[in-house]
Amino acid sequence: MNSISVPNRIAASDIDDLVSKYGDSLLRMCFLYLNDIHLAEDAVQDTFLKVYKCYPQFKGDSEVKTWITRIAINVCKNYRRSSWWKHVDVAKSLEKVVDDQNLESIQDDTLILEIMKLPYKYKEVILLFYYYDMPIREISLVLNISQSTVSVRLKRAREKLKSRLKGWYYDG
Repeated sequence: MNSISVPNRIAASDIDDLVSKYGDSLLRMCFLYLNDIHLAEDAVQDTFLKVYKCYPQFKGDSEVKTWITRIAINVCKNYRRSSWWKHVDVAKSLEKVVDDQNLESIQDDTLILEIMKLPYKYKEVILLFYYYDMPIREISLVLNISQSTVSVRLKRAREKLKSRLKGWYYDG
């Protein structure tokens, strides 16, 4: 009998551990990238499918969290690049986005609404730094940009938020 060789992939129990460890935070991050809970769920599912398929190629140069986050961001970017995305009304009400079932616990949505209005390059560093608790070094690996670029984008994003939130969160 000939045996069929199966690629050395991550075990099902290991993928379950990764899903339970990172699934919720990836869902929040994908939701904030895509502004749609259903697309975010699809993006997370696609992310873990890629993790399952590509795990043998993971070299361990970074932490697993960083590697998975990079995959998730690339999935979200691919969704945003698709021709389908161009037909989506991205000007939809941000208030509806915040009212979504997974963000019910937010009491004051002013800050999150302002973050979602930021240009994409500023929004992603804010999300990774504050919502995903990543240090600048990891963000630079995830986004494939230098640490100084991450720092500058964080500084500019904070400045934009500060000017937009003047009188609300900041005195001035």
